Amino acid sequence: MNAPVMIDTDLRDAAPTPADLTITVRDERFNRGTSPRRWWAGEPFGTAWHNALSATFPRGEAFFIEAVKAHREGANPKLESEIRAFVKQEINHTREHIAFNRLAEDAGYDIKTIDARVAELLALTKGRPAIANLAVTMALEHYTAMMAAEFLANPKHFAAADKEVRDMWRWHAAEEIEHKGVAFDTWNHATKDWTAGKRWRVRSIVMLTVTARFFKNRWADALALLEQDGITGWKAKWGLFKYLTVSPGIVRRIFPAWLAYFKPGFHPWDHDDRELIKLYEGDFSDALMPAE
Repeated sequence: MNAPVMIDTDLRDAAPTPADLTITVRDERFNRGTSPRRWWAGEPFGTAWHNALSATFPRGEAFFIEAVKAHREGANPKLESEIRAFVKQEINHTREHIAFNRLAEDAGYDIKTIDARVAELLALTKGRPAIANLAVTMALEHYTAMMAAEFLANPKHFAAADKEVRDMWRWHAAEEIEHKGVAFDTWNHATKDWTAGKRWRVRSIVMLTVTARFFKNRWADALALLEQDGITGWKAKWGLFKYLTVSPGIVRRIFPAWLAYFKPGFHPWDHDDRELIKLYEGDFSDALMPAE
């Protein structure tokens, strides 16, 4: 009688992060002393969606930093170096989104309510196993990388945006692509004693949970911001739905990349999209800093 066939749900022992990858800290500053339009994206729905995202970043990225740092002990020198660079990039992202959020508040939007709710949600993670926070970070980092790639590959997303706001999102996107494998590689390091099946099951379940909460909360936040523009009811919901799924359709366009996360043996660098960074790197060349 033949032995049962075992299916390996984590087909790769070594992370495929490119050996020549360099995570570069681009110390850029945006939106200082500027007054972008209230609808800086050129229309209300893209403005609301991105304002809602930005409102979560200062606390969210601080959470990411702590989740990754909590598991750096024993990491190999390459990963240890990448974690340090990841932390520096995320600190800069936090600083710039704090500045951007102030502009949104100056334009009359209530950003503090979103920030307060994020603080409440993060408070619930206190006392939770650190590995759970890393799993959530890994899933959300995949979201930022998916959206970043789409933002850089498809200029339509910010075609009508104020230039400096557009440049901030493009800068942020370039660095999110660059460090997209750090949380995942840290997860592989932290769970090296787990079975392959357990790794796959946990990251898949967490991604499904994160997805439900991500869209529920961002949808509610964006609708609340639209209400502050006097856009309510079905007009707000239909307009936001069209923005997300039709044109420019960020949710529709990232769906294949989201689905790939559930593939056995998945890694963020299965798709090497560093060419997207190179498209824009010249814009930031004066601000390049060594990662160390």
